[in-house]
Amino acid sequence: MLGARIAEIEQAMAQGGFWSDQDRANRTIQALKTLKAQRTPLEHLERGLHDLTELLALTDPDDHASLAQLGQDIALLKTQLDRLEIQRLLGGEVDSKHAILSVHSGAGGTESCDWTQMLLRMYRRWAEEHGYATEVIDLLPGEEAGVKSATLIVKGPYAYGYLQGEEGVHRLVRISPFDANKRRHTSFASVDVVPESDEDAPIEIKDADLRIDVYRSSGKGGQSVNTTDSAVRITHLPTGLVVQCQDERSQLQNKAKALHVLKARLADRERRKREEAAAKDYQAKQKIEWGSQIRSYVLHPYNMVKDLRTDHETGHSQAVLDGQLDPFLEAYLKWKASQSGEFGMRSAESA
Repeated sequence: MLGARIAEIEQAMAQGGFWSDQDRANRTIQALKTLKAQRTPLEHLERGLHDLTELLALTDPDDHASLAQLGQDIALLKTQLDRLEIQRLLGGEVDSKHAILSVHSGAGGTESCDWTQMLLRMYRRWAEEHGYATEVIDLLPGEEAGVKSATLIVKGPYAYGYLQGEEGVHRLVRISPFDANKRRHTSFASVDVVPESDEDAPIEIKDADLRIDVYRSSGKGGQSVNTTDSAVRITHLPTGLVVQCQDERSQLQNKAKALHVLKARLADRERRKREEAAAKDYQAKQKIEWGSQIRSYVLHPYNMVKDLRTDHETGHSQAVLDGQLDPFLEAYLKWKASQSGEFGMRSAESA
């Protein structure tokens, strides 16, 4: 039961010595926030249902104004129920964790770099709307404009669960602001999303398996913004995974953050291997390779954003680029559950 688990954690936090291990205390607090995020919608729904039941019993069938208000209250309750359904779909092993999201420009030079920067802004706006904290730990500017690649940590309950479906290739069609002839251009950018790994996760990284390169952090246009080699790039030789960090002035801090991201990517790699071994016939998740587009954003000759997996679409393309992603994120979660036959998955527990 959620209530019992919350009470257990709160009791542990009240014990002496709880703060002696800062890392452990922070993980415990995060777990408490996640549990409360699960319980709060249930409490609101139960209270709303109770109030509506009482009002319905007291309402005169001929009182049209009261009946109209009841209709509005029922619609609001249905919205809360829909949100609770989405929460049910976030029951995966790592759905509750923070997310590490990376964006990479495709072929096309300045056009694709500008599109990558637009995507980065979109995700930061979405996170801001949901009260999530964001931290850009690596950013490689484009030669003339935009961003070649960037890595963003999104911190908040279920950040990974919501953002997991963003992984793939995103396609933009628009009149290029960089083309003097105002021709239509198509740009591509890829998005990668992994859950942040727990510090005590059983992932061993051997020093002999790492190649560590240091370099100077770069700013807009490639100019150096630091006079020392503080930026760090780490290559995991057995897998070929490469991570880098340049947001701190200290080389040690950048190395620690880069190792943190590497650990998360290795943990995600192992988790996906386990999932594939347990369900070899599950084909819902495509490999992230150029050409496997998941969503198209069309700004000319008409406005439309369409997800190619769920068929969810909207004509309010600017709203989506301003961070209004929830309908697409929720449509993906429902589609994923239907593809894997998981609509009967674990239901949310009441307090």
